[in-house]
Amino acid sequence: MKVRRSDRLIDMTRFLLERPRTLVSLSFFAERYESAKSSISEDLTILKRTFQERGTGLLETLPGAAGGARFIPYILKEDASEYIDYLCKEVSDSHRVMPGGYVYLSDLLGQPEVLRQIGRLIATQYMNQTIDMVLTVSVKGIPIAQAVAEQLNVPFVIARQDGAITDGATVSVNYVSGSSTAIEKMQISKRALPAGSRVLIVDDFVKGGGTISGLASLVRELDCEVAGITVFGEGRFNGERQSENFTSLLHVETLQSESEPIRATPGNYMHRVFGNER
Repeated sequence: MKVRRSDRLIDMTRFLLERPRTLVSLSFFAERYESAKSSISEDLTILKRTFQERGTGLLETLPGAAGGARFIPYILKEDASEYIDYLCKEVSDSHRVMPGGYVYLSDLLGQPEVLRQIGRLIATQYMNQTIDMVLTVSVKGIPIAQAVAEQLNVPFVIARQDGAITDGATVSVNYVSGSSTAIEKMQISKRALPAGSRVLIVDDFVKGGGTISGLASLVRELDCEVAGITVFGEGRFNGERQSENFTSLLHVETLQSESEPIRATPGNYMHRVFGNER
């Protein structure tokens, strides 16, 4: 039974949003809705304009027999700036300060809508790049990695301190944890990152840069390429960081006392992605 255009547009929108960065052929949609390819092309033109005007994302249309449509999620510059300001306000709460100058973020990073927007922010930075995998370390970076992987439509992989027998053969590296001098170990299954993969590293928070440096070492040990490193927040670190080449959504300034306020300001994300001097 032929599908009405209004119903077709709704279903096409849902189908594309659920499969970001996946090329869907005109033939597939034509057969799905029992409609002419010319009608499907007109529908895609409507969706492309609407997605762009609403800041939902980019709908790429590829001509030819092997062509079709592909939805690329992104966030507009104005919306990105507004949401980062919102995150700064949420984080700037003295009750979040923990001993040692650490910041409690689990409640914020446990909210589905916050994670969805963080995923959009990070995916926007890499919208024009090939990303094969998202990598993080257990446990606090896992929700962010999952949110980013969903937007990029790629698998996410977790490096762990303790492996499991089901991991099979593993690769491990030692790294300096946090701002201390303690040596930690992280490992990952050799099967997790196929050789030649372009890997995006994400994490929740960075101070000394030891964790993201360790993750980068794991990527290189498996003959893969680090496509980028993005963290939710960065804190002040008195000394030389082990890694400086990362993007941060927020810069969080804390003092040692739990009664002192937090000052969260935009990180370098806006400058790196949109060229803003913020």
